[in-house]
Amino acid sequence: MHNNYSLKDIPARTAKPRTKGLTMVMDKGLSCRQVEDMLETSANTIDIVKFGWATSYVISNLEAKLSIYKEAGIPVYFGGTLFEAFVVRNQLDDYLRLLDKYGLEYAEVSDGSLELNHYDKCNYIARLSKEVTVLSEVGYKDESKVISPSEWVQLMNAELEAGAWKVIGEARETGNVGLFYADGEVRSELIQKILAEIPTDKIIWEAPQKSQQVFFVKLCGTNVNLGNIAPDDTTSLETIRLGLRSDTFDWFLEKEYLNEK
Repeated sequence: MHNNYSLKDIPARTAKPRTKGLTMVMDKGLSCRQVEDMLETSANTIDIVKFGWATSYVISNLEAKLSIYKEAGIPVYFGGTLFEAFVVRNQLDDYLRLLDKYGLEYAEVSDGSLELNHYDKCNYIARLSKEVTVLSEVGYKDESKVISPSEWVQLMNAELEAGAWKVIGEARETGNVGLFYADGEVRSELIQKILAEIPTDKIIWEAPQKSQQVFFVKLCGTNVNLGNIAPDDTTSLETIRLGLRSDTFDWFLEKEYLNEK
């Protein structure tokens, strides 16, 4: 991790390429210039980029953007909704060819919009994991569909066993479904029950809102995996992780520092 000057007792961040402490950024249609600007300041803090839902189908600069991310050494994957769009049309083989065409090493398997039998979902995970690294998303985009904590755990365990590298806790890009209530408040009891059964390093928590990022850093530590981070929030999140923003300023400090003031 590049730092411009020295500060004592900053929480230790994992180094890239990371397997924990991941920051997954949501690209919802950035221009090439915007990508370059983001990477100029934040390439060292970004681990993976998701092209949100099916934006990769409609943007005109797809290959150019992929090239920029590749040159920066940052892997990209297409959102799970695109996977669902192929599956519902019985085009899984076409989807696999798409991943190969663009040289993608990651894929997301989800069922947030499509009613998909979980046995079938796990089979998709198993099949894709033979070709690429699979992230599987648990949770619905429809706030009226509520999954019990025990079911969250069951689904996550099954998808990891099927071959998923990480499981993603659904929150959408707005942070108001799945892991969170409609107002963005964390479903803390759900989170605690998930963490009692699933290793934290195997989960990427979608946390687009600052308050949600602070919650997970305080709960799971500096090197928690966080996703659906807005491009403009990458630097902010890194300061939250390091206790260099007021929200976590005293969270990682030894009491001796606080008692001296």
